[in-house]
Amino acid sequence: MEVSAMLGLLASAFLGATLLPGASEAVLVGLLAAGEGSAAMLVGVATLGNVLGSCVNFVCGRFLLHFSDRRWFPVSPAALTRYSRFYRRYGIWTLLLSWMPIIGDPLTVLAGAARTPLTFFLVLVTAGKLARYALLAALTVEYVDSAALVAG
Repeated sequence: MEVSAMLGLLASAFLGATLLPGASEAVLVGLLAAGEGSAAMLVGVATLGNVLGSCVNFVCGRFLLHFSDRRWFPVSPAALTRYSRFYRRYGIWTLLLSWMPIIGDPLTVLAGAARTPLTFFLVLVTAGKLARYALLAALTVEYVDSAALVAG
């Protein structure tokens, strides 16, 4: 497997966890379909990149919340209020949803703002993101294998 493919997946997953664009799911599926590396290795790299990106959001919430009215802040003030209510209501368990589009990134920012212990943050965020990538990889491998049987 090429190092550049792994670095591309890592970068895409990292960016995908922030508010910057990153299509880590498409990169993961493409690498799996092309037979580039083991599914476990690719899932691990994607999960690592995505969790590291969520850590950036956590730091933004923890140390930069007083800049929430600035244009560059990753969550708008209105969204911050909305997600704060959700986070206060359901607590740290919402971090299991950090893999979801639209709501996942703000939840990781709020976890930092709420001073969630980093250990809990890492365990819950990693569990959610790992589950998502593992399911996607399993579905992709199953599809590729069944397509090979039909073609074979």
